[in-house]
Amino acid sequence: MKLNLISFILSLSLSGSGILLISCNGRAVKKGTFVATVVPENLMNENSPDDEIRYNLTGSRIASFNPDLLKPARVLTKDFYSACMPSISYDGEYMLFAGQKEKNDPWQIWEMNLNNLKFRKITSIEDDCTFPAYLPDGGLVFTRKIVNDTIKTALCLFTCRRDGSGLHQITFSPSSNLSTIVLRDGRLLTVTRNLIPSPDDPVFIVMRPDGTKADIFYRGEKGTCLPGRPNETADGNIIFAEADISGLSGGDLISITYNRPLHSRVNLTSEVNGEFNFALPFRNDSYLAGWRESDSGNYALYLFDPSEKSPGKLIFTDPGFNITDIVASDEHERQRKLPSEVDMQVKTGLLLCQNINFINPLSPGTGNHTTEATNIEVLGIDTTYGLIPVENDGSFYLKVMADTPFRIRILDEKGNTVNGPCSWLWLRPNERRGCVGCHDDPELVPFNQVPLAVKKAPVIVPVHIKELKEKIVELE
Repeated sequence: MKLNLISFILSLSLSGSGILLISCNGRAVKKGTFVATVVPENLMNENSPDDEIRYNLTGSRIASFNPDLLKPARVLTKDFYSACMPSISYDGEYMLFAGQKEKNDPWQIWEMNLNNLKFRKITSIEDDCTFPAYLPDGGLVFTRKIVNDTIKTALCLFTCRRDGSGLHQITFSPSSNLSTIVLRDGRLLTVTRNLIPSPDDPVFIVMRPDGTKADIFYRGEKGTCLPGRPNETADGNIIFAEADISGLSGGDLISITYNRPLHSRVNLTSEVNGEFNFALPFRNDSYLAGWRESDSGNYALYLFDPSEKSPGKLIFTDPGFNITDIVASDEHERQRKLPSEVDMQVKTGLLLCQNINFINPLSPGTGNHTTEATNIEVLGIDTTYGLIPVENDGSFYLKVMADTPFRIRILDEKGNTVNGPCSWLWLRPNERRGCVGCHDDPELVPFNQVPLAVKKAPVIVPVHIKELKEKIVELE
């Protein structure tokens, strides 16, 4: 199927906008252009069987365009049956993307040289690999479909080098992890949806590129989804689309601050009719955003200004296709490279909780209990890893088998559930994590006190393991 991108509408006067479009002689994808995923209109709003994406991307294409040239978009992936999810390298010379060479091929990660459009395959895996992004260390992160007895079916994050070597799994929960980006501080921000015991609403979680320190970043209102890739603005905000879970493909544009993401939600489009599915920070507090008037229309590209009560000026449209994602092809700042504490010779990770009775009354499912908790139960996917008493100050200290998903349930002295189970957790080998309280506001700084639990050896989880022989790591 040949992509017919023939309709290009420009209603923005570039000469008066201050937009600088840089030419680069001899380069196939000129600097100053944009690269977008376009999806045939008949495939939008279809559920993927694995909830991998909010719509079916079979038959999608990646195209580049320059609004200053008033020419049709150029298809970059004409040699592929399907291609989507572009990510541009820090020097602006290369592009990662997910592609299917033939109709029934598994999705794999590819890299294209934007100077000559030559491409090469990075992953050669039987499982679907999607949502790639460049890492500050020169490698990449992507989503891979996993099916095994531990987590059943999940979409986990993996990292590797740009030649495909050094493949490492970094998430281990029974969840879908989608639309991953790298924040300026070097951490990964990904859309996560727990699948077991039953699918819940997607949230943003952050983690280091080695999979450590994974934590909640943003949770929307109940019954909402996060259909598109989030983006970080120059002033430290995160902007993304948020929709009703039944709407799947689009809704409102939401902004949250980097420093207080759980308590800074602002709806930028509450007074704008129609649906948005993504927004890319542009300049002067404006965004390149995908918008459509109704669920029967197609997503086109607009220059959106949050101060206006409209989608903005139409930049690009194609009658038969939807624009679902866009990135700039220019060189951009490399994010911070974070050190890693992971030591694969260590079998466990350590988890310290200061006080399980620090419970945020605004947290989902906390209720209005007054009874203090005395025990926790550590749960696996199909089993329990043991019941563990907490100290008099409510603290506990665990040594958990690494790369194993678990949840924690809080109990009172009669065995009644006070709170939980929490979302799925995992610890990487040699990881050390701590929290204020099992369900306290994660953005709060803990009290300056020494928990009683750290004065004893950590409890090994699962509790039936009484002794471990592993590498001893001394803290400096």
